[in-house]
Amino acid sequence: MSSKKLTCVCIAFFLDLCVSVRLEAQLQVGFYTSSCAIAEFVVKDEVRKAYMSDMGLAAGLVRMHFHDCFVRGCDGSVLIDSTTSNTAEKDAPANNPSLRGFEIIDNAKARLETLCPGKVSCADIVAFAARDSVEMTGGLGYDVPAGRRDGRVSLASEANTNLPSPASNVNQLTQIFGNKGLTQEEMVTLSGAHTIGRAHCTSFSSRLYNFNTTTNQDPTLDSQYASQLKQKCPQGSTNTNLVVPMDPSSPNVMDVGYYNDILANRGLFTSDQTLLTNSATANQVNQNAMNTFVWGSKFAAAMVKMGQIGVLTGDAGEVRLNCRKIN
Repeated sequence: MSSKKLTCVCIAFFLDLCVSVRLEAQLQVGFYTSSCAIAEFVVKDEVRKAYMSDMGLAAGLVRMHFHDCFVRGCDGSVLIDSTTSNTAEKDAPANNPSLRGFEIIDNAKARLETLCPGKVSCADIVAFAARDSVEMTGGLGYDVPAGRRDGRVSLASEANTNLPSPASNVNQLTQIFGNKGLTQEEMVTLSGAHTIGRAHCTSFSSRLYNFNTTTNQDPTLDSQYASQLKQKCPQGSTNTNLVVPMDPSSPNVMDVGYYNDILANRGLFTSDQTLLTNSATANQVNQNAMNTFVWGSKFAAAMVKMGQIGVLTGDAGEVRLNCRKIN
């Protein structure tokens, strides 16, 4: 065989090998069918029990998945506890005290370690729990490709630089989501998760009292809504636990109320209302507001795509035995 033909054969073999490795590393629906067939049922059962006692926890689990994936990829790093030598993601200002639902993941993991020791990753549990939360609040269900492995690093500093702020404008949001491989339309779609859950007054009070206008109030915020918010979030309050629903009309239902709120200038965060400042995102807000099913379908697809950001698979990472600490 000539050297030219040999080179071609080698290149072809190398490309085939690369494709094979890439396919093996992909996440798969039904990943635990053989190793732990009960995995998704156990997670859903724990989410259901928590939801029955506090419906707001569903929003917390959806947000947890988002905050996990945007820092180091969907590797369960948001679950790791801080130590004396390291401040972990969960204790970054963007996550503490607002992120919640960790005990639900702990409970599911404890049961799975009894049933299928060392098989189900914490990162996959978070992804399953987010999907279950969407379903329980009336959103469309979707299959979760699994096979994620858990990361060994969790840094608060990375959460601070990778997670969008409630004060982000549309260009900043587009860039942050774009850095994770998500389109501007997917950013608008995923922002609709704010249709469930609650927000701390401290995350938006600047729009009520410290805005750079003569009235100190954000002029893009509906005045009647602002008055209602001021009653619940009084100026100068030192109570950091004060919260309000993000979508007052249906705070526990995955619907398009979020987009209708924005159209009525009742978006709670600057990062919500800013979606009307760009013609493309404003058009998407209008389209989403018109059809819950269409938005729900897009949301499900965007969640699946988000759930594949920077995943560890194969021999990378580990399957943590305790989600709060590395093995």
